[in-house]
Amino acid sequence: MALTREEREQFLAEPHVAALAVDAGAGRAPLTVPIWYQYEPGGDVWIMTGQDSRKNLLIGAAGRFSLMVDRLEPTIRYVSVEGPVLDTTPATIERLREISARYLPADKVEGYVDFAWKNHGEQVVVRMRPERWVSSDLGSV
Repeated sequence: MALTREEREQFLAEPHVAALAVDAGAGRAPLTVPIWYQYEPGGDVWIMTGQDSRKNLLIGAAGRFSLMVDRLEPTIRYVSVEGPVLDTTPATIERLREISARYLPADKVEGYVDFAWKNHGEQVVVRMRPERWVSSDLGSV
C-alpha cells in the first residue's frame, strides 16, 4: 500500500542509509551507491560527497538523482524520491557535523568529523528538490 505524503516524508526524514542512483551515461547502468543524506519533511534533500568524485561529476552532468531508503521491520517499507539538483556548494565543517550526528553515536561525532575534514579531500553539498515519489508499506509478511 502506498504511503500518505506525511508518512513518506516522515520515513525519509529518519536516518536511513540511502541508495543514491544517477545516470552513468550511454551504455552504462545507473551508478548506485550507499550514502548519508539529510532531509526534513517539506524540504529539500542534501548529500555531501567528494568534489571530484565520480558521483558528483555524474550528478552534475545529469542535473538530477534519486534516493531510495528501506527497512524490513516492523514492516517492509520503502520510499524512493527523485528530483532536480538545486545547487552544489562547498561543504562546511558545520554541515559535516550535522550529517555525522544524524548517523553516528554522539560520542563518535567529533572524532569522525576531525578525521573526515582532514582526510576526505574537498567536499560539496548537493541539494535536490524532491519531485517524484514512489513509496509502499507491504505490511508484515
